[in-house]
Amino acid sequence: MEEVCPICEGAGLRTVVRPDGERFVRDCVCRVQRRAERKLAQTRIPKRYEHCTLEDFDTDFAGATRSLQAAHLLAKKFVEGYPLETGGTGLLLTGSIGVGKTHLATGILRALVLERGVTGLFCDYRELLKQVQNSYNRQVQATELEILSPVFDADVLVLDELGASKPTDWVWDTVAHILNTRYNDRRTTIITTNYGNAAPLGTALELASGGAARAAMREETLGDRIGERMRSRLQEMCVVVEMQGKDLRQTVKRPQFG
Repeated sequence: MEEVCPICEGAGLRTVVRPDGERFVRDCVCRVQRRAERKLAQTRIPKRYEHCTLEDFDTDFAGATRSLQAAHLLAKKFVEGYPLETGGTGLLLTGSIGVGKTHLATGILRALVLERGVTGLFCDYRELLKQVQNSYNRQVQATELEILSPVFDADVLVLDELGASKPTDWVWDTVAHILNTRYNDRRTTIITTNYGNAAPLGTALELASGGAARAAMREETLGDRIGERMRSRLQEMCVVVEMQGKDLRQTVKRPQFG
């Protein structure tokens, strides 16, 4: 049985008396909290990450680097400055697998929903593309617009693992549609990616930025995965945050019994 709020006794409203004796009614803290919890549930944060907060982001473990501490500090400043200081600018969190990019992005989203009252949405990049592609099936009732409307309209969007799907012209067009729409509407987008923030391999731009060694190792870049035009757009949309360190999943957070 749900406990009754001792302040408003379940009414959801409380009476406030001004120093001059005037009375007015405002939402009780319990109603404000329930509203925030509903908004948080609507973000669709996966169960695996729903516990992630900025407070429990770990920067003190074997293999951690100063880049994680810097990213954590920037994330907290981002939340504190939203929306006046951020002005629609988002974050592009780059780094290898397991350094905490998704944890940090989720922590930011959670804080903005609870502390700033924003409407937020968490999207796995691959899953979103599958949903859009599946909408072309006549047997599926959801249309492309119905799937993408929440993505376009969210005050803050977390787009997790950008570039994870095989690059095709259709993928590039869909990414362009999403990013350009949010860019034009000045909506905040927080992106995580495992790919380096560089131009496609072998291009003059990539080689000019010192990418010869990377090209020799044939490591794909973000430009390879989403196209240079959209990677360039991200430089306008987001502050780039590079996170370096060992894979936490292989060290600190390895599963075990007992």
